[in-house]
Amino acid sequence: MERYSPAARSDRYGSRINRTQSPLRASIVPYASILFGSLVPFILLADVMPLAPPLGFLVLIAWRIMRPGLLPLWVGVPLGAFDDLFSGQPFGSAVLLWSLTMIALEMIETRFPWRGFWQDWFSAGLAIVLYIFAAMAVSSAAPTIHQLIAAVPQVLLSVLLYPIISRMIAWLDRYRLSRSRRIG
Repeated sequence: MERYSPAARSDRYGSRINRTQSPLRASIVPYASILFGSLVPFILLADVMPLAPPLGFLVLIAWRIMRPGLLPLWVGVPLGAFDDLFSGQPFGSAVLLWSLTMIALEMIETRFPWRGFWQDWFSAGLAIVLYIFAAMAVSSAAPTIHQLIAAVPQVLLSVLLYPIISRMIAWLDRYRLSRSRRIG
């Protein structure tokens, strides 16, 4: 068969039969993307209130919703600790909030195993809103009505940015599972 059409049984890596994904890439890409998402708002600085969405948290939620069994339940602790180092929040706030979010998303996944885009966006949006306002409460600043109003643009931007982040995570998941190495 290959004698008649050499390209019929090949892709850009060569033979289609003897390929598998890289286990290193399959395990590192989700964690590296969450850590990178936690570092990006560090570059964008605001004077009084943060305007950049919590990208590390958005990426964590997107990975959890797109691939429910990929991240263990306890992953909120080390990733939240890394986020606390760069977010300016008191140490332990993201550890607590990310862990509670992972538990809540696990309960939602158990209750509603078959979901659609709108339900995923609603549950992610609810988690984002609760996270931002809980982070304000944990930061030991007395929340005033002015601070709550000033946080509304960040909340809206975060909720509206979730589908874009989700699409990027889908692309990273395809990259993570693409065939790259020869077996044997």
